[in-house]
Order: sequence, then C-alpha cells, then structure tokens
Amino acid sequence: MNKVITDGLVLTPPPFADGLDVWSSGDGTPGSDTYDGSGNGASVPADQDFSGCLEIVKTQSVTKLRYMGETTLLPGCYLRVTARVKCVAGALPDVRIAAWAGNAGGGQLNGVVNVGPSVSINGYGEVVEVSAIIGTGQRNGVDMVWTNANYGHIGLDLTGPNGGVVRIDDLVIEDVTGAFLRDMLGIVDVRDYGAIGDGVTDDSAAFEQADSDADGREVLVTAGTYFLGGSVTFQSQVRFEGTVTMGEEHRLIFQKNFDFPTYVDAFGDEELAFKKAFQALLNFSDHESLDLGGRRISLSEPIDMQAAVNNRTSFATRRAIRNGQLQPIAGPAWDDDVVVAQATYNAASSVRLSNVADIAAIQVGSLVTGNGVGREVYVRSVDIAASQITLSQQLFDAEGTQEFTFTRFKYLLDFSGFEKISDFVLDQVELRCDGICSAILLAPQGLLFQIHDCQFNRPKDRGVSSPGDGCQGMVIDRCKFESDESSIPTQLRKSLCYNSNANDVKIRNNRSARFRHFGVMNGGQNIIANNHWFNGDDQSAGVRLGGLILTKPNCASTVIGNYIDNNFIEWTDEHDSTPNVSGYSFGGLSITGNVFLAIDVQASYRWIVIKPYGVGHYINGLNVQGNIFRTFSGTIERVEMIDTTYADLDQNRMRNIVFEGNAFNGVDQPTRNPHIDVHVQNSPDATWTVDTEKYLPFGGHARTIDALVPIFAVRNAANDVVFANPYVSPSQGADDDEFRIIWPEPVMGQVRFSVRMDNPA
Repeated sequence: MNKVITDGLVLTPPPFADGLDVWSSGDGTPGSDTYDGSGNGASVPADQDFSGCLEIVKTQSVTKLRYMGETTLLPGCYLRVTARVKCVAGALPDVRIAAWAGNAGGGQLNGVVNVGPSVSINGYGEVVEVSAIIGTGQRNGVDMVWTNANYGHIGLDLTGPNGGVVRIDDLVIEDVTGAFLRDMLGIVDVRDYGAIGDGVTDDSAAFEQADSDADGREVLVTAGTYFLGGSVTFQSQVRFEGTVTMGEEHRLIFQKNFDFPTYVDAFGDEELAFKKAFQALLNFSDHESLDLGGRRISLSEPIDMQAAVNNRTSFATRRAIRNGQLQPIAGPAWDDDVVVAQATYNAASSVRLSNVADIAAIQVGSLVTGNGVGREVYVRSVDIAASQITLSQQLFDAEGTQEFTFTRFKYLLDFSGFEKISDFVLDQVELRCDGICSAILLAPQGLLFQIHDCQFNRPKDRGVSSPGDGCQGMVIDRCKFESDESSIPTQLRKSLCYNSNANDVKIRNNRSARFRHFGVMNGGQNIIANNHWFNGDDQSAGVRLGGLILTKPNCASTVIGNYIDNNFIEWTDEHDSTPNVSGYSFGGLSITGNVFLAIDVQASYRWIVIKPYGVGHYINGLNVQGNIFRTFSGTIERVEMIDTTYADLDQNRMRNIVFEGNAFNGVDQPTRNPHIDVHVQNSPDATWTVDTEKYLPFGGHARTIDALVPIFAVRNAANDVVFANPYVSPSQGADDDEFRIIWPEPVMGQVRFSVRMDNPA
C-alpha cells in the first residue's frame, strides 16, 4: 500500500530553494511567522553535503521549523519524516522530528505526541539523520500516533544550547504503510520466525513461535513444504498457502479453525487430511465435532480409524463427524479378503473357534459362514498364539471340525482396530459406496454409536456391520439406504443395511430399498420405529425374504409404525449354540401400528414368520395389534406362519399372545387371538363341535375358551327353553383347532364364544 501511488498524494514538501515563505518558525498554522526575511534563516543554494539547504541560527530553547502546507494523513496511512542536519558553528544542539496535528475542523488535535526521538549533534560538519514515523494506529515503530488526525504541519525542532548555526537538508516525507501491512492485515508469517519450507528442516518450533506471537492475528503458512518433526497446536487462526508433512504419530491441531477444509489446505491430500483431522478430534478436548465442510473425500483405501489416531485403542467421550461425503476410488484395495480355514467348534465354548488353521490371515471383522452358522456372525477377536477366534454370536449346529469361510469386507470407515468406541456420532454424512465397498464397521465394544441423517449409497455388502458389542445402544436415525442390487431378484441379493448383537438398539425413521435384508438383530430392548424398508423386485410372483431378522427368542423389542414392504419379520434362535429350549423361549415382542404391503407375491407368502432352530420352543408374550396387512396383484393365504425347517413350536405351551385389531386386505384367512365368533347349532345335539376355521394364529390349538354367551334361548328337541350351563372340551379335532360345547341334553341354538390358542394367565 502506498498512498502516493494509489491516491496521488503529494507528501514531500517543496525544497528550500523554492522559497522560505512556506516554512514557519512557529507551528506552521496560517499566520505564523516564516523564515522568509526573518533574519535568522536563509537559503543556502550549495553545500558540500547538501545540494541545497536552510541555514538557521538557534536563538530559542526550542527553535521550530514547520512546513505550512497541510500534509494529509489518512486512516491506515503511515508516514516517515526524515531530515539530515549538521552544525557548522557555535553550540552543538539536538534535533528531532516534530509536527503540529490538525483535526477535521482545522483545529489542533490535542492529547497526541508531536515529537519524535531526539538525536545529538556531536561535531561540526557531522551530518546527522533524524527520522520519525507518524500514523493513525498504535503499532510498534510508530513514534507519533495521531488517531483521528486529518493532516499535519510537519518539520523539526532544534533543542539544547543556543547560538549554534545549523544547516538542514530538504525534508523527505514518504509513505511507509507497506512496512505495517502485515500487522494491519492481522497476519503473522511463519517464515519470519525461521521456517524454511524445504520439506526437510524441522519447522515445528517456528510454527509454534509464530502462533505464540500472533496475539489474535492470523498465522500465514506461505508457499513451501514444511516438515514438522513434532506435534503442533495452533491457538490462532491459521491459513495455508504451503503444505506440511509430519509423522503418523504427530498431531496437528487447530483451535480456531478446526475443520476438514483447513486440514486439506495443510496437507494437500484429502485422504491424509481426513486421517489427521480425525486424529486431532480424538486428541483435543476443545472441539466435539469435525465439520467436513460439505466436501467430498475420495478414498483410495479403507480408512483404518484406529491407525489414524495411533495413540489410542479406546475412546469414550462424545465426538462427531458431520456434513460431508466419502467415496471410494475403485481399485484392488477394496477387494474382499477371503480365507477358507479348518476350525473346531464346541458348544460349551459357545463363541469360540479353536485350532483355527491359517489364523494369521484371518482379520477381525470377517464374516463367518459355514455349516451350522447363522446369519451375520463375525470375527470379534483373533488370538494367533492360541489359534483361537472369538465370534460375535454362537453357532446353532456346528459341533466338531469343519471348514469355515472368513470373508473380510472392506469399509469406508473401519473402527474395528479400536477395542472400544463409545458416544461416537456420524451426522449428515453421505457414504457413497458406489457398489465398490461397504460403509461402516464398528469396534468390537462400545456404547451409543449414533448415525443420524446419513445416506448409504449402494454399499456392496453391508451398510453398518457390528463384529461384537460395539452396537450396544446404537442409534440409526433418519438415514437412507440405497441398494446396489436393486435390479436383481431378491433371492440373489447378498447385501443388508445393518446388524446388531447387543441390547438397546434404536432403528428409527429410516428408508431402505431393495436389499436382501434390512437388518439382522440380536439382543433385547430394541426399538424399530417409523421406518420404511422395501425389499421387493420386478419378478412375477417373486420370492420374498425376511426384511427384519430377530435372532434372540426373548427379544423384549418393539416394532412400531413401520412400512414393511415386500418382505417379512423373521424371528429365530439361530444364534444359540444349544437351540433346544432350556429356558426362555420366543417372547417379549410387540408388533403394532405397522403397514405390511406385498405386490405380486406367491400365495404362500407370510409377513410374520417364526423359525425355531431347536425343539421345545413356544411363544410367551407376543402382541400383534393395529397393523394393516395388504396385498396388490393377487392374494396370500394368511399373514403368519411357523417355519418348521428345523423344528415346530409346542402349541400346548403358548402363553400371552394378543393378535387383534388388525386390518386384512387381500388375505384369504384373517388371523386373531382371541377368536370371537358365533356358532349356530341348527339341530339338537348334546355336543356342539366348534371349528375355529383357521382364525387362530400359527396353526394354534383351541386351548382356552374365555366366554360362551347364548344368543336367544337355547332349546331342546321339544322346543322348550333349556337353562342348563354347558362345559367345554378344548383342543379337539385332527389339528386340535376345534373345541366342544357339552350340554346335559341335546339342544340347539346360537352361542357367541371367545377362544384362544394360548393360556393368557
């Protein structure tokens, strides 16, 4: 900045040779005395040191020289006044730059410094240079701070003893605002503190010193590559024109502008920047979240989140990553790792595989498949020395030694290197898997992993995988899952949105389209609410699979307010190493207020399927109320069934089942429990056989008759009214779905009855 250039200001006064009538011996204000004809000042046209000068005889204690012209002083402008002086005779005086400050009204600006540093003249003929800087701001190096000044009458003072003859060269006034520009713009450059920027020299000390001296100003990292040999924390705002390099173990922390765009500027590489930003997030207490700034981050390989942090294996303080997009760059780094290895399973050690061959090649987070292995069983930990693997779930029928397949999917965000992660949040992040990779792999342990308002775009295999109990209390809320397999038939798909193994999981307000499964859930006290999951296809009379898979028999869970579209709820015990009932059986499930829809499906299709993997199971606590069951393009036989592939349920132990208040459209056989209806007996008989007509759910037996209420009078063969009370005989007929009303004599009439397939007590 130079006002002489930009604003056309004329700063330097005219030379003395042009006349002394503009040079005052007073303050320089209009009307003050001048050196023109004053008798103690004269112009000297030639001098051996000065081309032209003013000669003054010092006669007063402070002999003044002021230019009577108004030198303009603009806000943000800094002027340096320079004078060269020598004494040729008499007493040797002192000299200083001095001036009179004027305000906008033409009056003197009071309360400001009007003189600069004083310099002594120590010998005759010695040329002494004196200078001072005048400016409007209080900055280092400014001698005369004139805040609110508009102009000045600038010159110098001679002080000290009188009688000296002094010659003064022409005054020079120049704009030196540029010297203060960096300070004025609030910038501190790391190079001013010794940073080299050659990519080799350790510049960390220079960075720290620049930040320490910034005092509210912005630290500028100018062009270059700066090696940081240690961790660096910026307490000031920082801006990068150059980039930095540092070891994985070292941290770069920004207290004022902690966000992903700053890390990209710092490291010049999105992938590395994300790792370093996450490292700082878990090692810095002043920020709870990392804002990705709406940026798309392209990843060449899965992000090992624990390796990025390096110094932590667990973390349990709330942290969040929000507002951005992650996507893979296609390449072999995303290919599944598959190991087929022999191992031994013993139900007594229900979550362990022993004598595992090739164990060093098997990774934590691998999906385990094989004979007797249920869905979504993962490797939780690997003990190479003991040749043992800990599993996320028990195996229902895998006793002995066999070959298992361990498939390690690749995830954009892989937390499995942590032992435990709790209170972590992903918010408004798009995980654009593009059919190349999966999205999120949780840590083996942890609480309250939360995923809000995120989009899972075409995960190749999985949206969210839990290889252990890191899903305890997990929340997936207001997310969208888009399948990479939407164009293929349902039964050929392999991808799913999420799985969970622990308790208290909340799955709410999500939308999922055309996966093999929406979710596979073990654990209890889960809430699945207000979601829409659609798993259909374009096949005529297509095959439909379970959308929500519940694998804990006594699940104590609620499925409420969902739109369950072209798939069903499947309830199993496939994650039990001793699946034959030995304690709690199926129970604790509430299915209420949902909309069940199916389009162009087979008549054998069902919406609620219970599949026991062991014998002796029954239902103790099931509430199916207020749901809407509806088909388009054809009808189905009924809405519920028991899948007897492995075993049936014990109908004689059914308890506490409520199946009522539901609406059925396109369903041949509605279902209810209790079943309330009217039996009409047209001919006298002492034994009335009442058929429940398949209304009782799950092929239930007519076990409990709650009520019998005659409609009109019950009459005998003589048409006389009979007032006797009958008794009942439940569970009759070939399928035990009939009951008998037994009278003391043959009678006829109508009876309203309420019959149950369970014992409600």
